[in-house]
Amino acid sequence: MAQAKTLTTTELEQVLRYISSTTYAERNRAMLLMGYWAGLRVKEIAQLKMGDVLNEDGTIKSEIRLSAEQTKGNDGRTVFLPAKLKEELTVYLKTRHITMPDIPLFHTSKRLGWTPNTLCQHFFWLYKKAGIAGASSHSGRRQFITTLANKGISVRILASLAGHKSIAVTQKYIDVNDDMKRAAVELI
Repeated sequence: MAQAKTLTTTELEQVLRYISSTTYAERNRAMLLMGYWAGLRVKEIAQLKMGDVLNEDGTIKSEIRLSAEQTKGNDGRTVFLPAKLKEELTVYLKTRHITMPDIPLFHTSKRLGWTPNTLCQHFFWLYKKAGIAGASSHSGRRQFITTLANKGISVRILASLAGHKSIAVTQKYIDVNDDMKRAAVELI
Protein backbone atom coordinates (compact mmCIF):
# COMPACT_ATOMS: atom_id res chain seq x y z
CA MET A 1 0.00 0.00 0.00
CA ALA A 2 1.41 3.38 -1.01
CA GLN A 3 2.10 6.00 1.61
CA ALA A 4 -0.18 8.99 1.90
CA LYS A 5 0.83 11.93 -0.23
CA THR A 6 2.53 14.87 1.44
CA LEU A 7 1.17 18.12 0.08
CA THR A 8 3.08 21.11 -1.14
CA THR A 9 2.21 24.46 0.42
CA THR A 10 0.25 25.32 -2.74
CA GLU A 11 -1.73 22.07 -2.56
CA LEU A 12 -2.58 22.58 1.11
CA GLU A 13 -3.73 26.12 0.32
CA GLN A 14 -5.87 24.66 -2.50
CA VAL A 15 -7.54 22.25 -0.07
CA LEU A 16 -8.10 25.02 2.49
CA ARG A 17 -9.63 27.25 -0.23
CA TYR A 18 -12.00 24.44 -1.16
CA ILE A 19 -12.86 23.87 2.51
CA SER A 20 -13.73 27.56 2.89
CA SER A 21 -16.57 27.00 0.39
CA THR A 22 -18.05 24.04 2.29
CA THR A 23 -20.74 23.79 4.91
CA TYR A 24 -19.05 23.55 8.32
CA ALA A 25 -15.92 25.21 6.90
CA GLU A 26 -14.52 26.10 10.34
CA ARG A 27 -14.96 22.51 11.56
CA ASN A 28 -13.48 20.97 8.41
CA ARG A 29 -10.50 23.31 8.51
CA ALA A 30 -9.82 22.67 12.21
CA MET A 31 -10.10 18.88 11.80
CA LEU A 32 -7.75 18.82 8.83
CA LEU A 33 -5.18 21.09 10.47
CA MET A 34 -5.10 18.88 13.59
CA GLY A 35 -3.15 16.43 11.41
CA TYR A 36 -0.96 18.99 9.65
CA TRP A 37 -0.05 21.11 12.65
CA ALA A 38 -0.23 18.65 15.57
CA GLY A 39 0.42 15.30 13.87
CA LEU A 40 -2.74 13.61 15.08
CA ARG A 41 -4.01 10.39 13.51
CA VAL A 42 -7.57 10.37 12.18
CA LYS A 43 -8.60 8.08 15.08
CA GLU A 44 -7.21 10.59 17.55
CA ILE A 45 -9.01 13.50 15.88
CA ALA A 46 -12.30 11.58 15.85
CA GLN A 47 -12.01 10.67 19.52
CA LEU A 48 -11.15 14.11 20.90
CA LYS A 49 -13.53 15.40 23.54
CA MET A 50 -14.13 19.02 24.47
CA GLY A 51 -12.41 18.43 27.81
CA ASP A 52 -9.27 17.21 26.01
CA VAL A 53 -8.88 20.60 24.34
CA LEU A 54 -10.58 23.14 26.60
CA ASN A 55 -9.47 24.40 29.98
CA GLU A 56 -12.19 24.93 32.59
CA ASP A 57 -12.22 28.67 31.77
CA GLY A 58 -12.98 27.91 28.09
CA THR A 59 -9.50 28.69 26.75
CA ILE A 60 -7.64 26.26 24.49
CA LYS A 61 -5.05 24.07 26.20
CA SER A 62 -1.44 24.19 25.01
CA GLU A 63 -1.12 20.44 25.44
CA ILE A 64 -3.60 17.64 24.82
CA ARG A 65 -3.13 14.50 26.88
CA LEU A 66 -4.40 11.58 24.82
CA SER A 67 -5.42 8.52 26.78
CA ALA A 68 -4.29 5.03 25.77
CA GLU A 69 -7.78 4.36 24.39
CA GLN A 70 -7.54 7.36 22.07
CA THR A 71 -4.22 6.34 20.48
CA LYS A 72 -2.84 3.56 18.35
CA GLY A 73 -0.82 1.04 20.34
CA ASN A 74 -2.61 1.79 23.61
CA ASP A 75 0.03 4.21 24.86
CA GLY A 76 -1.15 7.65 25.89
CA ARG A 77 0.83 10.64 24.75
CA THR A 78 0.96 14.41 24.97
CA VAL A 79 0.20 16.43 21.85
CA PHE A 80 1.51 20.00 21.78
CA LEU A 81 -0.65 22.62 20.07
CA PRO A 82 1.12 25.42 18.21
CA ALA A 83 -0.35 28.93 18.54
CA LYS A 84 -1.70 28.90 14.98
CA LEU A 85 -3.67 25.71 15.67
CA LYS A 86 -5.03 27.15 18.90
CA GLU A 87 -6.28 30.12 16.83
CA GLU A 88 -8.01 27.75 14.37
CA LEU A 89 -9.66 25.87 17.22
CA THR A 90 -10.83 29.16 18.75
CA VAL A 91 -12.50 30.10 15.45
CA TYR A 92 -14.12 26.67 15.20
CA LEU A 93 -15.34 26.67 18.81
CA LYS A 94 -17.23 29.92 18.20
CA THR A 95 -19.55 27.77 16.03
CA ARG A 96 -20.22 25.36 18.93
CA HIS A 97 -22.87 26.14 21.50
CA ILE A 98 -22.31 23.21 23.85
CA THR A 99 -18.88 22.74 25.37
CA MET A 100 -19.40 20.10 28.05
CA PRO A 101 -16.11 18.25 28.64
CA ASP A 102 -17.41 14.77 27.77
CA ILE A 103 -18.89 15.53 24.34
CA PRO A 104 -16.89 15.09 21.11
CA LEU A 105 -14.89 18.09 19.93
CA PHE A 106 -15.99 17.56 16.33
CA HIS A 107 -19.47 16.55 15.19
CA THR A 108 -21.30 15.78 11.97
CA SER A 109 -24.50 17.43 10.83
CA LYS A 110 -26.45 14.37 11.97
CA ARG A 111 -24.42 12.86 14.82
CA LEU A 112 -22.56 14.02 17.85
CA GLY A 113 -19.08 12.84 16.91
CA TRP A 114 -17.32 10.94 14.15
CA THR A 115 -16.12 7.39 13.83
CA PRO A 116 -12.51 7.14 12.66
CA ASN A 117 -13.68 5.42 9.45
CA THR A 118 -16.25 8.09 8.63
CA LEU A 119 -13.72 10.85 9.27
CA CYS A 120 -11.20 9.03 7.06
CA GLN A 121 -13.77 9.00 4.25
CA HIS A 122 -14.62 12.66 4.89
CA PHE A 123 -10.96 13.64 4.46
CA PHE A 124 -10.74 11.53 1.27
CA TRP A 125 -13.65 13.46 -0.25
CA LEU A 126 -12.32 16.84 0.86
CA TYR A 127 -9.05 16.14 -0.95
CA LYS A 128 -10.78 14.69 -4.01
CA LYS A 129 -13.20 17.60 -4.36
CA ALA A 130 -10.28 20.01 -3.90
CA GLY A 131 -8.53 18.31 -6.83
CA ILE A 132 -5.71 16.67 -4.88
CA ALA A 133 -4.97 13.08 -5.94
CA GLY A 134 -3.22 10.60 -3.66
CA ALA A 135 -3.93 12.41 -0.39
CA SER A 136 -5.59 10.64 2.52
CA SER A 137 -6.41 11.07 6.17
CA HIS A 138 -2.75 10.28 6.92
CA SER A 139 -1.37 13.05 4.67
CA GLY A 140 -1.46 15.65 7.43
CA ARG A 141 0.45 13.43 9.83
CA ARG A 142 3.12 12.62 7.23
CA GLN A 143 3.39 16.31 6.35
CA PHE A 144 3.74 17.25 10.02
CA ILE A 145 6.67 14.85 10.48
CA THR A 146 8.30 15.73 7.14
CA THR A 147 8.05 19.48 7.74
CA LEU A 148 9.66 19.24 11.17
CA ALA A 149 12.39 16.93 9.84
CA ASN A 150 13.16 19.47 7.11
CA LYS A 151 13.56 22.12 9.79
CA GLY A 152 16.23 20.06 11.53
CA ILE A 153 14.20 18.51 14.34
CA SER A 154 15.85 15.27 15.45
CA VAL A 155 14.18 11.98 14.63
CA ARG A 156 14.00 11.12 18.36
CA ILE A 157 11.89 14.21 19.03
CA LEU A 158 9.78 13.45 15.95
CA ALA A 159 9.17 9.89 17.17
CA SER A 160 8.07 11.22 20.55
CA LEU A 161 5.75 13.80 18.97
CA ALA A 162 4.26 11.13 16.69
CA GLY A 163 3.87 8.60 19.47
CA HIS A 164 6.14 6.08 17.72
CA LYS A 165 8.08 3.57 19.80
CA SER A 166 10.69 3.17 17.05
CA ILE A 167 12.55 5.88 15.19
CA ALA A 168 12.63 3.50 12.21
CA VAL A 169 8.87 3.92 11.90
CA THR A 170 9.20 7.69 12.11
CA GLN A 171 11.85 7.74 9.39
CA LYS A 172 9.41 6.04 6.99
CA TYR A 173 7.10 9.04 7.37
CA ILE A 174 9.69 11.55 6.20
CA ASP A 175 9.17 12.36 2.54
CA VAL A 176 12.19 13.19 0.39
CA ASN A 177 11.99 15.21 -2.82
CA ASP A 178 14.38 16.89 -5.25
CA ASP A 179 14.03 20.32 -3.64
CA MET A 180 15.20 18.87 -0.32
CA LYS A 181 18.16 17.21 -1.99
CA ARG A 182 19.10 20.46 -3.75
CA ALA A 183 18.97 22.36 -0.45
CA ALA A 184 21.01 19.65 1.27
CA VAL A 185 23.92 19.79 -1.17
CA GLU A 186 23.99 23.58 -0.91
CA LEU A 187 25.01 23.13 2.73
CA ILE A 188 28.40 21.78 1.58
